[in-house]
Amino acid sequence: MRRIVTKKIPAYNLQDTLITLAIIGILLLLAMPYLMPLISKTKSLEAQTQLKQVYNMQLLYSYTTSKFSSDFSEIDFEAPRTVQQGGTANYEYEILVAGNEGFKARATAITDFDRDGIYNVWEIDENGIPKQIIKD
Repeated sequence: MRRIVTKKIPAYNLQDTLITLAIIGILLLLAMPYLMPLISKTKSLEAQTQLKQVYNMQLLYSYTTSKFSSDFSEIDFEAPRTVQQGGTANYEYEILVAGNEGFKARATAITDFDRDGIYNVWEIDENGIPKQIIKD
C-alpha cells in the first residue's frame, strides 16, 4: 500500500490578513490629508483643458465673424456630460460675457473635492490664460 505524503504549504491565515488590512487602512487615513490637494489639482486640469478648448473655438469663430459668441453651439463646443448626468466631467461650463472685443467663460465644479464647502471655479478670457477664481 502506498503511503500518501502531505506537505504543508506555507500560507497566510485569516488573522495575518486582517492585521495587514488594518495597517494599510491606518496608513491611508494618515496619508489622505496630504493627498487631497493633489486630487483637487488633478481634477482641476479638466477645467483648464476644456476652457482652453473654448478659447480656441472662440478664437476661430472670431476670425470668421469678427466677434465672440455667447452660445456654445455657435462655436461648436459640446460640454462633456457631468457625473450627475452619467458622464465623467466634474465641472459645468458657461459663457458669461461675449462681444466684439472679448469674452469670458467659466467652469464651476459640481463636486466639492476636499469636502470643505468651497467649489472650485476657473475662468478664461480672450487672452487665453485660465485663471483660478475660487480655489477648492
